[in-house]
Parts: sequence; C-alpha cells; structure tokens
Amino acid sequence: MINLLRKTRLPAFTGAAALAALSVLAASCSDDNGGSSSSSSSSSGGGSSSGTSSSSGSSGTSSSSGSSSGTSSSSGSSSGGSVVGVAKTPIQHVILIIGENRTFDHVFGTYTPPAGQTVSNLLSKGIVNADGTPGPNFSQAQQYSATTTGVTYSNSPTKGSPYSVLPPMMTGGAPKTADFSSAAQAQAVEPALPTQPVNYYTYLADGGTGLASNAIDTRFTNATSLPNGPVNNHAFITDDAYASSPVHRFFQMWQQTDCNIKAATPANPTGCQNDLFPWVEVTIGAGNNGAPLPVGFSNTSTGEGSTSMQFLNSAQGDAAYFTSLAQQYALSDNFHQSVMGGTGANHIMLGFGSPIYYADGSGNAATPPFGQIENPNPQVGTNNYYTNDGYGNTTTGDGGSYVNCADNTQPGVAAILNYLGSLPYKAFNAGDCQAGQYYLVNNYNPGYLGTGEAAPLGATLYTIPPTTQNNIGLLLTKFGVSWKYYGEGFDGGAEDGEDGTFCNICDPFLYSTQVMTNPTLRANNQDIGDLYADLNNGTLPAVSIVKPDSFLDGHPASSKLDLFEGFCQKIIAELQANPALWANTAVMITFDEGGGYYDSGYIQPIDFFGDGTRIPMIVVSKYSTGGNVVHTYYDHVSFDKFVESNWSLGATISSFSRDNLPNPTTGPNAYVPGNQPAIGDLMDMFTFPSS
Repeated sequence: MINLLRKTRLPAFTGAAALAALSVLAASCSDDNGGSSSSSSSSSGGGSSSGTSSSSGSSGTSSSSGSSSGTSSSSGSSSGGSVVGVAKTPIQHVILIIGENRTFDHVFGTYTPPAGQTVSNLLSKGIVNADGTPGPNFSQAQQYSATTTGVTYSNSPTKGSPYSVLPPMMTGGAPKTADFSSAAQAQAVEPALPTQPVNYYTYLADGGTGLASNAIDTRFTNATSLPNGPVNNHAFITDDAYASSPVHRFFQMWQQTDCNIKAATPANPTGCQNDLFPWVEVTIGAGNNGAPLPVGFSNTSTGEGSTSMQFLNSAQGDAAYFTSLAQQYALSDNFHQSVMGGTGANHIMLGFGSPIYYADGSGNAATPPFGQIENPNPQVGTNNYYTNDGYGNTTTGDGGSYVNCADNTQPGVAAILNYLGSLPYKAFNAGDCQAGQYYLVNNYNPGYLGTGEAAPLGATLYTIPPTTQNNIGLLLTKFGVSWKYYGEGFDGGAEDGEDGTFCNICDPFLYSTQVMTNPTLRANNQDIGDLYADLNNGTLPAVSIVKPDSFLDGHPASSKLDLFEGFCQKIIAELQANPALWANTAVMITFDEGGGYYDSGYIQPIDFFGDGTRIPMIVVSKYSTGGNVVHTYYDHVSFDKFVESNWSLGATISSFSRDNLPNPTTGPNAYVPGNQPAIGDLMDMFTFPSS
C-alpha cells in the first residue's frame, strides 16, 4: 500500500462531462490489449501434487476473437462436452481472499506438513532449524552488498562480499502504539473480526513498537549484529507485534531477486538468486520521488535496514490459524506474485491478466506526465540511488511508476529485456510490451471513484486514467457467470467505511470504463457486510473476490498477520454455518505480493513484469482436504484460469493476457515447469470424485 500506512483517498469529484464522454465505451472493449481470445488453456485435472498437470492450452500466442461487451449473457452452449457458464466440477462458488505483503517463507518457513507430504521452505532446505536458529545450510540464504557502475540500471548489479552481519533491523513505519486504545473502541469501527473462540479485536489495541519510526528496532536485542540470513521474529517479538515493512516496488524487486542466467543451474534454470534484499532496502528503499541523495546517507537512512529477512515461526506457534488450515486443507508452495513489486500492479494483473497502460479518454495509448515515468538509473556518484522512482510528490510532480518497456532505450528497460532474452525459453509475448504503451508497474489511484465518477487527473494526482482493456469481470459477464468484488469499507461507493481504510488501488474494476460506467456492472462492487449477507442468505455469486480494509489486510507496519487470519476465520465460519453453500464452495486465501520479504523459492520470469517471489495460497473446501502440499507452478492469473476452466468459458481475457499460457508439464523437478513459461489453473488443489 502507499506510504506503508493508510492510503490517502481522492477528494470527491464531479466529472459529469467526462463520465458522459466515457460512457459510450461501456458497450465495447478495446481490441488493443482487450477483447476475449479463443484459447482453451484449462486443465480438468485434480488432486495431483507433483506439478505434472498436462497442458491443453495455447503457446501464449493466440489471437483475439473479438471484443467483449461485458454486458451480454451467454450460457448453455457446448465447450468440449461441458456447458459454458455452468460449473463442470462440484465447485459452484469460489471466494478469493487477498491479504497483503507476505512471502511463503515469511509465513511458512518452518512449516512441517502432514506425513506423506513434502514442502519447500527454510526448514526443509536446512537454512533454519525448527526453533528458528541458523541451520546447517544457513549460508544458502546469505545476502550480499553490491555496486552499480556507471549511470545505468542493472537488475543484477556487481556483487561484493557477503555481509558480515546484516544491516540494522529498523522500525520503518511501524506504529509506536496501536490504532485503537481498546477492543471495544476497535469493534465500534471494524465489523470484520470474530469474537469467538478468540476476541480478535484485542489485537487491534496492542502490538505497538513503543519506539520511534525509522529507528533501530531494539526489540531485536542484536539488531545491529544480526547473522547474515533469515531472522526469526519469534525470538524477539510475537506475531501480534507491528513490524516494519520492506520495500516492494518494481525495479527494486528485480534487483532483490538478482536474476542472472550466469547463475542458472538445472534446478534453477532462470538463475534468480534472491540475495540482494537488504542491499536494495538500504540503498534506495521505497523510492525518492526524484530527490537528490540526502547528506549523510547511510544504511539506516531509508528506515528499513534488514527488515526483508524477517520470518514468522509457525513451528513455534506463529500464524497458528493459517497453519491449522494448511494441515487440514490444501497448501501451495509454488504460488507466486504475478508482478515484481507492489499492491496495485498485482491486483491489476489478477483482474486484467496483464498490466494496464496510460491511456487517453478513448482508450488509446498516451504519454503520462514526465515526472510519473520511472527512471531507476542511479544518480551520478551514487550507489543505486534512483533518478526518479516513488509513490509521488504532490509538490514537484515527481515519483515514477510508468514504463514504456517496448523501448529498450527507456531507463531500466534494456537490463530486464536483455535478461529475458538470455533465458532458455522465450518470454511470453516477447516480454508482453506493446509499442508506445506506458504500463503502470507500481501504485497509482484508479481512474474511477466508487460512485462511478471519473477521478481527477493531473501531474501531481498520481491517478491512472480509465482503461478500456478487458478484464475478468467482463469476461464472466459475457458468459453469464455471476461475480462480485467485496471491498471492505467500500460503503456503497463512498469509500469511507471503517475510518476510510478501503483499498481503492486493490479493486481492479475501479480502473475499468466498461464496469464503472455501467450501473449494473458497477453494482458488483460491494462491501464486507454484503458478503456476510450473501453467505447467510445463500445468494453468493459464482465468483467472489474479497479484500479486507487496511486495518485487517496483514500489511506489515499498518496491520498484522493475525488480524488477516481473523478476517479469514470469520468468513470461513460464516460459510460453514450454511451447510448447503459450504458443500459446493471453495475459499482461496492468498496475498497480493511478498512485500519485499526474502523467499528461497524458484522464480519463473514470464515477461517483463514478473513473476516475483512465492506467496502463500491455501484452498479450503470439502474437495481440498488432507493437508496436501501442491507443487504445481502458479501465479495470480492462475485464479483467472481456474474460473475460465471451472465454468468452461473456452475463452481468455484478451490475446495479451497470461491466461493464454499453458498448464505446466513435467520439468527437471516438481517446481520448474518443463514447458516454461507456464502457469497452472489451480485444479491440482482439488481432488474431485471420478464421476
């Protein structure tokens, strides 16, 4: 999220003229990165945990089969023996719950699965012991300092020696005191936590650091002498304590993961080494909005230090609820964030299957204000202090987040394209960058307010104009499959519920002209109370995406993981209280991105934008029991593939979207697809009756 804490909401804006001009586009999708494409990339598999699901998909080069209105209802036709728009499995409802900013190893680094299952994590690799102390292979996770030479960005800069000790642990933006003074005060504002068997509202009233922001975190008794490797939070603080948030931005994460084909091995054919996490934190952090290097800049100046190396210890009781779900249901240890970087771009990728670009009022590609264009080249005389990158300075207009990645003369582009060109497989759509399009790779506000009014634009407002690119909501509507996005705090479009903690950048449909200018489709954006009502009344749509507010989303610094666990626990309890609905519903719990935390897992770069690090994915359903750990390679767009497969749509979001990718085939190990780039459709997370 923006600035680590609460996002600043846009002021009310009356854009009647702009809205009227845009409304004529509501009946059609642009064929430029829009329109559905004819591609059957889904799998009817189920139950496999080997990562060997067969591909029935396209090579990622399918052509568009025309635009989608997003308003037509089409069902009843045949698609491969199934009925289009009707669930082909017992799963008639799917609920995707999205938390914030935790890698797989950060949450499940010491997880031990049930007998007969294997998992890839810090413990299984011997990087740490079950008590969180350094394991025999601790050095496998060691981190390096590095140097950028010249004035050109490198995604894999020249490494120096490993750190003798990690940079200091810092408090960053973690609060000194909790948001609320009591559980009762919290409950008066926040409706989305359970009170039984544990009153989660007490967690909203405790856990403050007791320390100043951007200071050395003395709760870690050896904060300035940490061994070079993952840091066991449990030895110093509980999982109910607020802690700093690492940098999680696009060009920074490419550097953190340090992907270099020269480091490739048979088990790691892409050469992503994951060994520059603290170095990126202390050299650039979350950006500078074009400002020069401060005088006296040091490894504590960004306020982050080695926050990225923290992990929770499930073996010692951290993340207890998610651990219990993993033991009982199904866990993926190979699910990835789809875009390098942060919240907005990853939610957009989930909704659109591709990034969105800066457009004019007719949906045509346009050039954004100069100050909003990324420039990660290091300032002259600095070591990795970017020229222009950040969430935005409303005074100067600087704060880059757009990239024209089809032009390798643009800052930062050549390094990534050159790396993609070195891979042993062809990147999806040659990097998936179209000429003249400036793609949003970090967090800017969406083009619409929740009311349907067009958001104000300008050089200092950091709002991406509305897009006419196709999205999963329009695709579902075309084929008569019901859907809703439940964003806590939406409040009927006012976006002011729960003290204004609604996440506007998380709702992919707030970016869409076709959705937001159509009153019927716009009404699919709802609040958490609407979800509870639909669960209780049996009126749940086929496809639901659920987002907590920023109190409960689990984002480091502004939230805590136990609060996100409570949010999920209440939804699952409400669902299971309706036996008829529980019998045919799957709940999927994941995160938007890894938040800049270290992870030891394999990364498959698909295109210019990602993938990034692993993140947790838990599937809770009557057909996902037994504690299976599934190794098939997935990312966020796997959810779109699941929806398209389960409801037999026989179509993808667009000709450019990642749902055109095939399902993985057998590779050199369970985690590496044999037909890269490939992503699964999540069917392996289920075991369905053979009939």
